[in-house]
Amino acid sequence: MKNALSRAVGRFFHTVESLLALLLVGMVVLVFGNVVLRYGFDTGIIISEEVSRFFFIWLVFVGAVVAMRDSQHLGMDTLVSRLPRGGQLACAVFTQLMILLCCALLLQGCWLQHEFNADSAAPVTGLPMIWVYGVGYVTGTGIGLIALHRIWRILTGRASRAELGLSPSGDIT
Repeated sequence: MKNALSRAVGRFFHTVESLLALLLVGMVVLVFGNVVLRYGFDTGIIISEEVSRFFFIWLVFVGAVVAMRDSQHLGMDTLVSRLPRGGQLACAVFTQLMILLCCALLLQGCWLQHEFNADSAAPVTGLPMIWVYGVGYVTGTGIGLIALHRIWRILTGRASRAELGLSPSGDIT
């Protein structure tokens, strides 16, 4: 059961990474295509700037969830690495709790702005802005679930060095 769940989560994140690649390709095609059309043919793609901006927003916010899963966010372990194991665990739990708080604030902000964004339309495409700013729901929920999972792993003694916010080697760099 555990291996099946791990494989399912792995497949899900592989799909998400493929989506991120598609968003990046979409941005490049739209912006490069628009540049070529403007300079070569004195025309352009009207929605290019707006859609590429929306793709970038989704790329950053969804990419943050993937980075959280892979422990790729910037971190400093100078102080934490010098603490005894109990201090490292306490700092890791505190950090994950602060991340949960930030996720809760992000979700609350999305909820408070939901109706306004649902009723507002993008100026060029007419797309409801909830499709742009609603990515906060995805990010807040995704990172929050990862933080809860990390807290559980820390409290059960299963957390890796990366999940504790420590460099893999243990060396101070």
